[in-house]
Parts: sequence; C-alpha cells; structure tokens
Amino acid sequence: MIHHERIQKLNDLPLQKGRFVLYWMQASQRAEYNHALEYAVRQANEQKLPVLVLFVLTDRFPEANLRHYTFMLEGLQEVRVRLEERDILFLAVKGSPSKEVLRVAREASLVVADRGYLRVQGGWHEEVAEKASCPVIQVESDVIVPVEAACPKEAYSAAVLRPKINSQLRKYLVPLAKTPVKRTLGRLDFPALDLKKSIPGILSSFSIDRSLKPVSRFRGGASEAKRLLADFISHKLKDYGELRSDPSLDCVSHMSPYLHFGQISPLYIAMQVQEAGKIPSKTREAYLEELIVRRELAMNFTQYNPTYDSFRAIPDWAKRTLKGHQKDKREYVYSQDELEKGRTHDPYWNAAQKEMIVTGKMHNYMRMYWGKKILEWCASPEEAFRIAVYFAWCFGKHDRPWGERKIFGQVRYMNDAGLRRKFKIDDYVKKIASLEEGPVTRLARSALPFPDQKG
Repeated sequence: MIHHERIQKLNDLPLQKGRFVLYWMQASQRAEYNHALEYAVRQANEQKLPVLVLFVLTDRFPEANLRHYTFMLEGLQEVRVRLEERDILFLAVKGSPSKEVLRVAREASLVVADRGYLRVQGGWHEEVAEKASCPVIQVESDVIVPVEAACPKEAYSAAVLRPKINSQLRKYLVPLAKTPVKRTLGRLDFPALDLKKSIPGILSSFSIDRSLKPVSRFRGGASEAKRLLADFISHKLKDYGELRSDPSLDCVSHMSPYLHFGQISPLYIAMQVQEAGKIPSKTREAYLEELIVRRELAMNFTQYNPTYDSFRAIPDWAKRTLKGHQKDKREYVYSQDELEKGRTHDPYWNAAQKEMIVTGKMHNYMRMYWGKKILEWCASPEEAFRIAVYFAWCFGKHDRPWGERKIFGQVRYMNDAGLRRKFKIDDYVKKIASLEEGPVTRLARSALPFPDQKG
C-alpha cells in the first residue's frame, strides 16, 4: 500500500507524451520495499508505458570518499540485477543529478523521485521540478511515518515525537507488494556507466577523495543487509533490550550503513522484527524505538531546521550554558588532527575512533561517549561543534538540561568511570585493537554517518 501522505507533487504540470515513466532513484537505492519505485510502475501501467530507473552518481557529493562510493556501488550493482529480473531498465550515469535527470526527462511523461532529507538533495529536487516539462512527484520511502504526517514542525525531543509516531504505526506498518510490470523498455541510446565492470574500474574517472579505503567488514547491497538482519533476529534480538548498550558485545543489527544508503527499507526491517517469534514485547519495542522514533527524529530535524548543520541549531538553553562555561579550564585540549588519529589520553575514546576508521561505523553507546569528549577537549563550544559536525555531533540537541558542571554546563556529561562501571570496557578496547587498520591520511567523515540502530 502507498499512502497518499507519502506522495507530494513538486510542480503542477500535466502529463506529457513520453516514451516512459522515469523513476529517479537517489535516496532509496533498492529494488524492493521501495514506494517510489512501485508508484512509478503503477503510473507506467496506467499510461501503458514502460518504466526507466535512473541513478546519477556525482563525484561532488559533500564529504563523500572512496569508502562511501564503493559501498554504494556494491548496492547499485545488485539493484541492476534485481530490476533486470523485473524487466525494468536501469541506467546509472555520472554527472550532476539535476542536469542528468532533466536530460532524460525530456522523453518522460512523468518523473517520480524518492525523498532525501539533506539540503543538497532538496536543491536537486527543486531544480528538476522548476525546469522539467512534465510532472515531478516525490514519493517518500525511507521512513515508516511520513515526516509531515508525523509532526508539522520541529520536534524538540523524542518525547514530543514518540506519541505522534506511535499513534500512527498501525496505519503505516503495512507490507508493500511488488507491482507487475506490464511494459518493458528495451534499450535506450544514452551514455551510461557499465555496472558490470569492477568498482575500481567504474570509479577510475571519478575525482573523489581516495584517502580512506573501502571497509572489508561490511559489503553493500540489499542481500547482505537482509542476511545481517536475519542473523540479528535469529541470534541477538532476544537479548537486545538488555545487552544493546554494551560495547564489548555485538548485540546490534548493523543496519545503519544499509539504511543510510537506502539499501534496505526501515519498513521491511520493522515488519521482520514484529513477525519474529518468541521475542518479549519490551525487547521488540526497544529495537523499534531506535529504528523508528529515534531515527525519524533526525529526519524531522533536518526537514524543519534549515540550520541543522550549524551551531545555531543547538537549543537556546544549551548555547547559554555552554557560553557560560566557555572559559572553564580544560584539562586536555586536542587538535582536529589528534582527534582524527585517535591520539588522546583516553584508551576508550581512541578505540571508538579506531572502530569508526577501520569498520566504517561505531557502536551506538560509544558514539555518545565519543561525541561528549569532543566537547570537553576543545578550546571552545564553537570549535568543538565544527569538529563534531565534521565527524558527527552530540551537543544537547533533543535532550534536556542536566546538573551544572564545569565546561559542559547543563549539557549531559559522560565519563570513562561510567564505562568501567557499566561494561567490560577493556574487552572492547582489546577487540578494537585486534582490528586491522589500513592506511588513513584523513578521516573526512569516514563513518557511514549514523549510529547503529538510528540509521
């Protein structure tokens, strides 16, 4: 089922006579449980036209590097195969997304786009909608509850968004069936990338940051995502509520990279978790809280707060309290380079940094500790925020004021004593120390930038 709340017209043009319906795939990089794809197929069937799926690879995506492109292309190679099995032509091209889409859209009756939540993606959509000669319709497929349906304004905490989302879950947690394809587009005379080539061969002409090598622990693609999810549900989900926060263990699903690149649907994950047998309801709810409420809080934030990546996005109370403690003496102050290379006095922080560099992701609990220490170890809140945005962030957003303390003011504090008290944290350090570390010249957002369950 495709709810009308997922569908948004980006312009008011009438259908034009065309050779195909164009699905511009960008955020939802998968061939199943993809509302935008199924909507495009249904529209094409109604118009008695084939569907063309187009993906545009730009080598100018902010902060992206070889690690990101490799993981993404591993997924896109699988997308090509899965679409081919449905008799849907898939083209991947190199260039500016808006310009390439407009070129192909000249022969389309309609353009269907999936939805991204960053400023750069919104800019592409605006340009295509403004310049296209046919309708452009956006279909949201990477959240359970559509952003505007969940809340019409910025939610300042999970406590605000949670009841709004939970009250609508029954409506939106429904399966999405594949729509039979009635017409097929054979070939199209349009220069495209050969996804059958090796990934290094595909990327040979791309001007991208190659300082950070691809990870070996995670391979991109829906099949790998589903394999990891099935393993998690079979062997780890039963203990998730109790053990998920322990960095020395591995009681996590590893879905975040796949969610980030749209290689697996959050709806599919949620339904698989709901259908798992012999799992306590509280444990199931704990996972769904992270997958849905906490993850979709981030989408709400970027949708409604245009300054989401600047210090201005921090709550007023946090800015005031951090400013009030700006002159507090820091026991340790580290440069960005020292932080990037994990050269601090803190073995737990260094281990978390190494985990991100080597594996491309970081345990969720350690991500919180890691972010708090950036604030503690920089000369000013503004400098800490700049570095944190470069890496990630952890500055009181979606939180409440806590007890007053040095440097942090009322922003929530974490320390290494808490790690030692709660977990066998030295086991985590040993585990990370055993990981093989490849050459790194600069981090440049090496992690796939979301913690584990929040995607």
